[in-house]
Amino acid sequence: MKSLDRIPKIWRHAYGLICLWYFLNFLVSAIIEWKFVNPAYYVLWNALFLFEALCVFIILIFLWAHWLSWFKPVVQIIGHAIGLVMFFLLMGTLSYFFTDYMDGLVYFDHWKEYMLELLGWDALRFHDQYIITVGVYYVIRYFEGLQRKDSEKSALAIKNREMQISLLKAQINPHFLFNALNSISTLINSSKEQARRVITQLSDVFRYALDAHSEEMVKLTKEIEFIENYVKIQQVRFGDRLNFERDIDPTCLNIKVPPMILQPLVENSVKYGIGPKQEGGTISLTVRRSGNIIFFEVKDNGLGVNAKKVMDGSSSGIGMSNTDLRLKSYFGPQSRLRVRATDKGYSVNFFIEDRDPLKKLMESELEKQSL
Repeated sequence: MKSLDRIPKIWRHAYGLICLWYFLNFLVSAIIEWKFVNPAYYVLWNALFLFEALCVFIILIFLWAHWLSWFKPVVQIIGHAIGLVMFFLLMGTLSYFFTDYMDGLVYFDHWKEYMLELLGWDALRFHDQYIITVGVYYVIRYFEGLQRKDSEKSALAIKNREMQISLLKAQINPHFLFNALNSISTLINSSKEQARRVITQLSDVFRYALDAHSEEMVKLTKEIEFIENYVKIQQVRFGDRLNFERDIDPTCLNIKVPPMILQPLVENSVKYGIGPKQEGGTISLTVRRSGNIIFFEVKDNGLGVNAKKVMDGSSSGIGMSNTDLRLKSYFGPQSRLRVRATDKGYSVNFFIEDRDPLKKLMESELEKQSL
C-alpha cells in the first residue's frame, strides 16, 4: 500500500477511469456476442481474461511512454510505433489463445491466419487501446507541466519576497543607523537645524525601507528620492569628501523598478570606494533610455581595484548578490549586474526593459507640464 501511495492521485484516477471504460466495452461486446453469436458461457470468461490482461498492459504502456518521454520526439514516435506493433501481437495472441487455441487450432498456421484476420476492423480495437492510453499519458504530462510551472512561479514569488525581507535587513544595517545617530548627536551641539534635517531624512529612509517589502515595484522617482536622502545622511559623516551626481533621463522617471534596487550599489561605492580614500571622491548615478531599454549605472572614482575588501554592498555580504537575483527574477537573466573595477574607480550597471515606453513618455511630459 505504501508504494501505491507514492503514485500521484491523478495517475491512479486516470488508470481507474481507463480500466472502467474498457470494462464497460468488454462487458457490452461480450454480452452481445454471448446473446446473439455464441451462447456459450466461456465467451464471458474470455472477455474477462482479456480485460485483466489489458489492465496489466495499460500499466506497461504508461511505463513505456514515461521512459520514451526522456528522448527526442522522433525517438518517441519510433518507440510508440514499435510499442503499437508489440501490443497488437500480444493482445492478438491472447485473443487467439482464448478462442481458436482452446478450440484445438494449435498450430502456427492457425495463429498466423487468426492474426491476419485481426488486421481488419478488429485490429482497430487493439490499436485504439494503445493510442488512447498513450494519449491519456501525454495529456496528463502536459497538465502536470502547467501545474509545475505555476508552482515554480509561486515558489519564485515566495523566494523573491523572502529576498526582499532579507535585503532590507541587510541593507539598512545597524552600522548605518549607528553612524547616522552619531552624526545627529554631533550636529545637535553645532547645528540644531541641520540635525533636524538629518532626522527627517533618516525617518524618510526608514519609512521607505519599511514600506518597500509591501510593494513589488515603485516609480523610479521614489527610488531616486530615497537614494538622495541616503546619500545626504552619508554626507553628514563624510562631509566634502563625498559628492553625489545624477544624470537621469526625464522619460525614465515613471518607470517601475523594484524598491531599494539601487541602494546596495550606492552603499558599495560609499563603503569600499570613497570612504577609505583619503581625499574622498564622487559617486555618479546615470539612468538613460535607448528605445524601450533603460540603462542604469552607479560609478565612483574611489579606490576601485585597490579596495581592501571585495565590494558586496552590505555588511552581511549579500547585498550585491541579492540585488543581482532580484533583477534576474523580475526582468530575466539578461538584466544581471555587470561590474567593472579599475585604477580609476568602480562601476556597476544593469539594464531593464520598459514594456510600455510610449505610455511612460506621455506621463513624463504631463508631469513636466504640470510643474
